[in-house]
Amino acid sequence: MAEFIEETRDGRGVASLWLARADKHNALSAQMLTELQDAAGRLAQDDSVRVVVLAARGPSFCAGGDLAWMREQFEMETATRRRESARIAQALGALHALPQPLIGRVQGNAFGGGLGLMAVCDVCIGVTGLKFGFTETRLGLIPANIGPYVIARMGAVRASRVFMNARVFGAEEAVSLDLLARVVGAEALDEAVEAEVAPYLACAPGAVREAKALLRSLAGAVRTEDVDAAIDALARRWESAEAQAGIAAFFDKRPAPWSGQAG
Repeated sequence: MAEFIEETRDGRGVASLWLARADKHNALSAQMLTELQDAAGRLAQDDSVRVVVLAARGPSFCAGGDLAWMREQFEMETATRRRESARIAQALGALHALPQPLIGRVQGNAFGGGLGLMAVCDVCIGVTGLKFGFTETRLGLIPANIGPYVIARMGAVRASRVFMNARVFGAEEAVSLDLLARVVGAEALDEAVEAEVAPYLACAPGAVREAKALLRSLAGAVRTEDVDAAIDALARRWESAEAQAGIAAFFDKRPAPWSGQAG
């Protein structure tokens, strides 16, 4: 039984996957990513599921990768580290491959891998006042495993505004970057998500699936070789002195050497 991913369904064929590690701001651990990948795989094979909603428990949508798990990777040999690192790409790939429409219900802040989760949704609705950021470079890392999906969603020109500089941006800018479709007040979030879900329930399920597949094909699919190249890029970055210094500084609660605050 899954511990960190909750699955709910209603009688209409709407399944919801809930990130359920609220005490850790839904940071993505190895176990959580495995559970998410497995859940997405099951839903993909279930013809009774017509729409999938990706949601989260607690105040945060997703804080990104679990840094305690990531820190453990420093002690691993290269091949094992690459395999562990690839878990995020694999979970995102499973969500991206869902034949059903995937609607993101973004009730809280999202950083790093959390933005990857948003990027694989067909539509994301967020709440006014939220904060987002690709914060990996601040730690000496790079947003590699999420990169192919982020670029497919945002395009390179829009992504270049936020992908490399770790700048935190708000919900309204997330709309302009195509990460969010629209922003609503917290009290209106469920209604807004339902407004995205309901039209699909008036459509032929098979036609919706084939239309999504055609859309992905015409837009240019995320290529396996690009995902593999991104995984390799992060594996190399993990072995850098910057990555080790950045993660160590984070856990020591001190500024990283490049922050301008180190003394």
